[in-house]
Amino acid sequence: MTIIIAIILGLIQGLTEFIPVSSSGHLEIFGQIMGPRPADFHYFLELINIGTLLALIIYYRKRILQILKDIFINHNYKLALNVIITCIPAGLAGLLLSHFIEDTPFFSSLYTVAIAMGIVGLIMIIIDKLPHLSKLKSEKELTKPRALAIGLAQTFALIPGVSRSGSTIVAGRLVGLDSESSADYSFLVSIPLMLAVCGKTLLSSSTREYLFANLGTLAVANIIAFVSGLLAISFVLKYLKKSNSLKAFGFYRVILAILILITLLIQS
Repeated sequence: MTIIIAIILGLIQGLTEFIPVSSSGHLEIFGQIMGPRPADFHYFLELINIGTLLALIIYYRKRILQILKDIFINHNYKLALNVIITCIPAGLAGLLLSHFIEDTPFFSSLYTVAIAMGIVGLIMIIIDKLPHLSKLKSEKELTKPRALAIGLAQTFALIPGVSRSGSTIVAGRLVGLDSESSADYSFLVSIPLMLAVCGKTLLSSSTREYLFANLGTLAVANIIAFVSGLLAISFVLKYLKKSNSLKAFGFYRVILAILILITLLIQS
């Protein structure tokens, strides 16, 4: 893989992991544009998660320390417990279905990506008109059932085009959080999930082999993913604080979905 391709993939991963437009969907689109991919290409996609994980840890370092302080010093477990509850459904689904997802053409189809992009995009556009639960001041007020509801919504992110951040931000809005708090909670929840994903990836001897054989290009991709990921987190939180609206992301998703479907129909 060339350095240019590695930079593009790192940039796509870093930006779209946190901007709620689907990193898996965009990576699949670019992968199709690339043409024939090597059999071990999925290792590269798994390993560039390290850069975005580091971006999250650096950005949320003070919050992580505060949560640890709350647990071990203040004996306040509410937020930590809610984060775990939200992580469980997607964590179990990913663990049980990972091989099925890898081997099923549905999950690598651009038709799937386009339809998922469009459906979630439409929800983002109309979400303010949908019925919401009572408003919450912050994620600290989340009840366990609401935390679980966000976690269940997150399982849909296994479908490329849905978006992990997109599904959790939408679910957060529906259970009573504003857009900024929903995004903040979404990013916080993704830390243990991404830690688990990266840990599972590095436990594989074949993945470690690939890592050492492609250390240079992976380092470049992860640095790009790290920097662009930090910028994306900051952008999303500031944008949502100012606008409290997901419409812009929704319109982008719908337009991209239409373009993908038109391209596929022309090619067929």
